[in-house]
Amino acid sequence: MTMKRIIAGALAFGMVGGVAQAGEVLKFGHVGKPGSLFEASVEAFATCANDALGDKAEVQTFGSSQLGKDKELLQKLKLGQITFALPSSVMSSVDDTFGVFEMPYIIKDREHMKRVQAKLGDTFQEAAKSKGYRILGYFENGFRNITNNTRPITVPSDLDGIKLRTPKGAWRVKMFKLYGANPTPMAFSEVFTALQTGVIDGQENPYAQIASAKFQEVQKYLSVTGHVYTPAYILTSDKHYAKLSQDIRDELETCAASTQAFVYKHAAELEVSLLKVIEDAGVAVNEADKDAFIEASKPIYEEFAESVDGGQELIDTVLGLAATN
Repeated sequence: MTMKRIIAGALAFGMVGGVAQAGEVLKFGHVGKPGSLFEASVEAFATCANDALGDKAEVQTFGSSQLGKDKELLQKLKLGQITFALPSSVMSSVDDTFGVFEMPYIIKDREHMKRVQAKLGDTFQEAAKSKGYRILGYFENGFRNITNNTRPITVPSDLDGIKLRTPKGAWRVKMFKLYGANPTPMAFSEVFTALQTGVIDGQENPYAQIASAKFQEVQKYLSVTGHVYTPAYILTSDKHYAKLSQDIRDELETCAASTQAFVYKHAAELEVSLLKVIEDAGVAVNEADKDAFIEASKPIYEEFAESVDGGQELIDTVLGLAATN
């Protein structure tokens, strides 16, 4: 058989040099541990996308910070080394507009968040694009609660002096300083060891992150504060995403939208089941005085309104969407 015929045969079967010609590989990196809401959300999106895309492209998922921590993932998006990431609180350090979600108790429930997304989606998309990113869809990290090894937290003053891990977002740090804590920004992947060794006293996260990271094994108290609801964003590079064919983009965007219903339903279920997991591990659970936290939070709203361009309008719009018309 001539070399010409061998090459022609290889091309007919989509093979050159024994390597299959595959579709686009779309890497999705995130920080969620096995069993986390992040993992379930990303896997649901990937399943939807891969079923729809067939051999045109494949979404491959990498959790547990395998491809980097939040800041590294954001950089890799810009470089085109990954296609998607699922940032949450860190977005407030990307653009101040996302800091509105750092305002304590500003989001009341998931139906409220849906109305905010519908009303302000273009605003957040513009903010993301101004930094070179594009929001493909909205998932969630969830309602955050405080764990620590010092004492139950009922009112803000109970946080006095507690070394509390926070994400690397300026507004969360400001908030906990206001409450009297000693906030310590730290990558999520480092938190378990820091709690275990006493480098920090506590942290704040949704139940799904607490339980999947096994913080209940190294924490004594869980205080149900629900102080911040953090959306999570299916984020991509605006420049690199535009290079994908229109049919691939259409399928990805359809899956991003349709998977949100699963994410919200699963998140609500986890709030019940994982609280029991945490309690069964021997962690003492108490309800915080949310009114006291809301009252103590007024200065952070004032600072956001004064220091962020359009901050007061953002706050007013989000709060105005809290009640169903």
